[in-house]
Amino acid sequence: MPIIEEQIFISLVVLILNNYFYGSFQKTKVKMTLLTFTLILFLGAFLAGFIGSLSGLGGGIIIIPLLSVFLGVDMHYAIGTALVAVIATSSGSASAYVREGITNMRLGMFLEIATTAGAVIGALISTNAPTSALAIIFGATLIFSSVNSLRKKEDYLIKPENSSILTHKLKLASTYPTPSGEMVHYGMTNIVGGFSMMGLAGMMSGLLGIGSGAFKVIAMDTIMKVPFKVSTTTSNFMMGVTAIASSVIYIQKGYIEPSICMPVIIGVLIGAMVGAKVLVKANTKKLKVFFALLIFVLAINMIYNGIVGKI
Repeated sequence: MPIIEEQIFISLVVLILNNYFYGSFQKTKVKMTLLTFTLILFLGAFLAGFIGSLSGLGGGIIIIPLLSVFLGVDMHYAIGTALVAVIATSSGSASAYVREGITNMRLGMFLEIATTAGAVIGALISTNAPTSALAIIFGATLIFSSVNSLRKKEDYLIKPENSSILTHKLKLASTYPTPSGEMVHYGMTNIVGGFSMMGLAGMMSGLLGIGSGAFKVIAMDTIMKVPFKVSTTTSNFMMGVTAIASSVIYIQKGYIEPSICMPVIIGVLIGAMVGAKVLVKANTKKLKVFFALLIFVLAINMIYNGIVGKI
């Protein structure tokens, strides 16, 4: 794993340095054929899916810088492509968690009211906002996500009888199975606070084309005190629906290009599957630190390009 990590890090640093000194591919005199462009998209998406799977932050955090900074694709098209990739990856993994009985579907569908509304608002803002401003906001969000990924998560377990009144009225308390087959009963609290945070998560998803997993986990973990395993799987279940809501706006604006989306979807899916297999044998603590630093470098690069107007 150290060799793989070093190779990934060196490759991205080289790409970033290349961007500083020579500008994006779109601004150079190099003309790529459609086949070359598609191959670069596929390989970049594979790397995005691989890193997203290992870091738990999703492939959008890599896809958007890849398209907008390194390939010179308009930021709006990059966000639209990332949203389609989120739908594809979320659909595959979410179904597995639902079958295992970990996902709280009732909670997810309730919170989707907030995330869907937020996603539509975010998409409307994004499609009318200058790309340089989006790049700066995206970079700042990446920094927040990378720092939050290193934060020690406290796993809560509120007994159903200790849940808030609104939890009982909405029947949100549920159970999830342990590896031994034992069923764990849990409740939650502060539904209004969690619902409000989910609205913000949806808005960030529509605005930037990311899964907003960091915001959703904060809403369910920190605010609502939902067990970490449940909040993570339920968040994954919600990502696809949230992305669909905002992608409708991008489709109407013409910002989803099939020739870009197809190789990205295939690459991300394969990369995510490979990443999931590597994750089983990897040192997760070291991986989180490594990818948090990697994402921080990408964030600074996005902010810089947004400030100087390269995006």
